[in-house]
Amino acid sequence: MDGPVQAGDLRKSDQARRESLSSQDSQTAKQFIDSQMRLEADAREILPYSFDSCTYALGPLRQSLFACQTCNPPPENPDDAYTPAGVCYSCSIACHGEHTLVELFNKRNFVCDCGTTRLPSTSPCTLRDDPKTGKKGARSQEPAASNTYNHNFRNRFCGCGEKYDPHQEKGTMFQCMGLGTVETGGCGEDWWHPECLIGLSRDWHKAEDGDETPLPPHFPAEDDFDQFLCFKCIDSNPWLKKYAGTPGFLPPVFKEGGLNKTPEANVTSADNTTSPAKPAEETNTKKRKAESDGPTDDEPTTKRTKDGQQSSTLTSIQEESGKQEKPPSPKHTLLPSSAPTSSFSLFLQEDFYDKLCRCADCFPNLALHPQLREEEETYEPPLSDDGEANGPGSTGTGSILERGEAALSNVDRVRAIEGAMVYNHLRDKVKEFLKPFAESGQAVSADDIKGYFEKLRGDEQGIQDAAGQVEALGGGDGQGDADGDNRREQNGKPDL
Repeated sequence: MDGPVQAGDLRKSDQARRESLSSQDSQTAKQFIDSQMRLEADAREILPYSFDSCTYALGPLRQSLFACQTCNPPPENPDDAYTPAGVCYSCSIACHGEHTLVELFNKRNFVCDCGTTRLPSTSPCTLRDDPKTGKKGARSQEPAASNTYNHNFRNRFCGCGEKYDPHQEKGTMFQCMGLGTVETGGCGEDWWHPECLIGLSRDWHKAEDGDETPLPPHFPAEDDFDQFLCFKCIDSNPWLKKYAGTPGFLPPVFKEGGLNKTPEANVTSADNTTSPAKPAEETNTKKRKAESDGPTDDEPTTKRTKDGQQSSTLTSIQEESGKQEKPPSPKHTLLPSSAPTSSFSLFLQEDFYDKLCRCADCFPNLALHPQLREEEETYEPPLSDDGEANGPGSTGTGSILERGEAALSNVDRVRAIEGAMVYNHLRDKVKEFLKPFAESGQAVSADDIKGYFEKLRGDEQGIQDAAGQVEALGGGDGQGDADGDNRREQNGKPDL
């Protein structure tokens, strides 16, 4: 689908469905439900996780975040004051599913802002109870003071600060691991265009053919690295510069010139550097060899007993017990003696964790950045269990069953939510209407379905009457919902 899903498009879809049903004499309830389950399976490919629980109570997490541009519209001027906010996966669907969202992907140490003072009180978190009133719908709670933000929350990315349009953007962007915050000189886990990392213009590729934008020249191949640190994060942590070009790290990718920049005069390659440890190692080796050659003229000879073999063995044991294993040299002693002074990004291979020095002198640097010590864990909500994880117990969300129509349109995640939320009120009502038919095995005629959709638009009592008619014929258990469905849409209006 090329454009956003509109209500008119969905009405046309309903009409097409009714016309299709009219062409058939009847359809059993089981067939109808089976078709809906197939739609649900398709929807789970887009929305695979349960979205009935906000992560606010879990505290700081590395998690997938979204910025709601409807609740917090950013100013056009990027220098103007702005209060950014990020919401978790569940809230992006349950509380902001009909809004304009910017997908930020993973950010570390973040607490969901939904229902806090960073968002308008008119946009409560429908997944949490308000601690002041005890009612569903938390609002105006205190946001986490530990949350940090960058310009991604304004829908601006990379060092160029360009707005991101998923329908126009071509090529690949890379997320920096992020060392520190914007306030400390880092990038805050920003997403970067490869050309912006090496000083090329954004339109460098316009002369290239094809729809896909290739990686720019002098930029590492994607298969050659696992993670990367942008030049902002490296400049704010210069102790990392010496690792460039050593095992676990690619050569420096300079801010101006990329991989092929002429090395600076003060750079010494790790391969040809004579490390301080090497002369010491050679000295120790020679010393051990001299000791093993036996006594010299200046050393006293060991007194010999009648049993010369026993004396020799005893001497050997004493010598071995007196020896102490020398600890290995710290890894940083094997690094080059100097590093480039120009700004560059550092691309890390999968085994880089094991290559960083963790001696007493170096560990304080690593202690500030746990992501350099071991692979990070990213929180993921529980998988939706056949659509039931978001069933009647959820608040204002329903099952992902109703997202099936959007999934079939092959739209992106945000558009899928925008269109699918229009169907929020259908699932429980459809099941309530079809339940007597399913239990009795009676076929549902095209007129039944057509009449149902007509009554659904404005005659709640008519739906109950229709179900009662089937019950009177002997089907069903009469356990209808006498009070109707009291769930409300995100705009606060009752379901129709």
